[in-house]
Amino acid sequence: MQIKPHALRLLLLTLLSGALSHLQCAHPNFSGEWKLNPTQSNFAPLPQPEKLERKIIHQGIHLKIKTTQYGQDREIVTDLSYTTDGATCKNVIRGDEFTGTARWQGDTLVIDSKREVQGMNLEQKESWNLSSDGQILTIGNHVTTPQGSFDITIVLDKQ
Repeated sequence: MQIKPHALRLLLLTLLSGALSHLQCAHPNFSGEWKLNPTQSNFAPLPQPEKLERKIIHQGIHLKIKTTQYGQDREIVTDLSYTTDGATCKNVIRGDEFTGTARWQGDTLVIDSKREVQGMNLEQKESWNLSSDGQILTIGNHVTTPQGSFDITIVLDKQ
């Protein structure tokens, strides 16, 4: 049986687009235990925590984040859950409920959240990027408050 040239081209194009589609769907996996790299991070205008540790479980679209932060003579622990499909998720931090979404923009995970803190509306847009070797997680965080906006950068090293 002989395949006609146009049929062969169509078959190759179909196989190639399927392979490219698979590559585009492969997003970074953030699972692991992470510790703050204080020299690479920038918390201004906020005080930098003395210590920040984050445990991430990332399975499929499910993302669970447990953060333990030490600073100003206290410990703050947060447990957050998102799905990376853009669905609205509800979380609670220190008794305050807030909503957020997580979605992919290429290889960057973008988490948008809104909450009320002490009567003020607070909005955050986090952009998560994983280094090519999977050992450094950089989180750019744009924070908007009624008093203005600022950016912080959190760099975490995989343990």
